Amino acid sequence: MSGRGIETLRREELVEAAIFEIGATGSLDVTVGQIAKRAGVSPALAFHYFGGKDRLFLAAMRAILTLYGVETRRELAGARGPRDRLSALVRASFGGRNFQPEVVAAWLNFYVVAQTQPEAARLLRVYQHRLVSNLTHALRPLTEEPVGVARTAAALIDGLYIRHALAEVGPPDATAAIATVEAYFDGILR
Repeated sequence: MSGRGIETLRREELVEAAIFEIGATGSLDVTVGQIAKRAGVSPALAFHYFGGKDRLFLAAMRAILTLYGVETRRELAGARGPRDRLSALVRASFGGRNFQPEVVAAWLNFYVVAQTQPEAARLLRVYQHRLVSNLTHALRPLTEEPVGVARTAAALIDGLYIRHALAEVGPPDATAAIATVEAYFDGILR
């Protein structure tokens, strides 16, 4: 494997380890040393690649958002019509790896970090804008208030992440989360 390939692999391993460690503790109270140990590399290498925990955490959130984008495109590819597009977006939000405990914990920390770090705030705004935009596009043929309904649905999705991040029992329940958002759409689109 080339030096570039090894670097890419090590970066991916560190990102995965960061997500796992944040999920295990439920907070950013982890060290680069803990993350590096989980990834099987030295802390010096982690600092070399990312320059610190903050940049490593942002790389982890970019990876999570990339996976979310892949899941969204996959779900939308099979959608037939506007209402089916809404359901596809909801499934993408809570499907695959997106609603696993470690990812939910990373999201909760991301919301907090975005309050004080401009780069994290920008990344969160991009995600929020894209979610509302996708929902609005699907809602245009279905309601006279597509933007308002989309914003409420996006807030509901984010709220379900927060609720599950703060829950003390069991893993996040994707089926229940999907049903909650679908019930909102069913009620508002009658």
